[in-house]
Parts: sequence; structure tokens; C-alpha cells
Amino acid sequence: MTETSTALSISDVAERTGLSAHTLRYYEREGLMLTPVGRASSRHRRYTEADVTWVTFLTRLRSTAMPIARMRDYVELARRGEDTSGERLELLLIHRMAVVRQLEEMTASLAAIDVKIGLYRQKAEENA
Repeated sequence: MTETSTALSISDVAERTGLSAHTLRYYEREGLMLTPVGRASSRHRRYTEADVTWVTFLTRLRSTAMPIARMRDYVELARRGEDTSGERLELLLIHRMAVVRQLEEMTASLAAIDVKIGLYRQKAEENA
């Protein structure tokens, strides 16, 4: 990649992903980037579109409460290549089950909140 190609600065990537530059640097330090982030001659980070796509995927994993250690396991498997696709599938299926459980718990909690809201609205209407 040349410096004038579609290289993106850390602030560009932060803006596009909604993450802070600090978080992007943290992901890099924790070994979560699929490939090393490029550097310009000035030593500033230069991200590719593939890096942005990867960071977006990492963000999705984090938003579903995947622990950093588990994310690192996934990244290490991905780096080893296609021979690990079965292991990556298993890791994601197990995580998916955890996410489904979280969604069920959240749905039940939301239903309980809706019941309370209904009771308060009913009281407000009776007192009006």
C-alpha cells in the first residue's frame, strides 16, 4: 500500500467506526488486528478498508459481550488460515448461544419494565 492509496488515519477510522483512537490502539496492542496496521513514513498508523471491515467485526463481537480473550482466540485462529474454519465456526456458534440467552433475558426484563409502565400509566389516568 502506498501512502497515497486508500490509507486511512486513525482519526478517519475512529470516525467511520464510532470507536475512539484509544480503543483502536488498544485493539492493536491486544493483538486483535488480523494483520499489522501499516505505518506511514511519519510512523502514523495507516489503515486499509480491510482493517476497517475487521474493526467493524470486532466491534460487533464486543457489542455482544464477547470477552477480549475470546476475541483474541478467534483472531489467532483466523490468522492460522482456512484450516481453522471449523474451530472458528464452533467458537462463533458457542458465542451465538450466549447472545441468544442474553437476548432472552433482556426480552424478559423489558417485559417486566413494560408491565410496570402500564401500571404507572393506569394510575396516572385514574388520578387525572
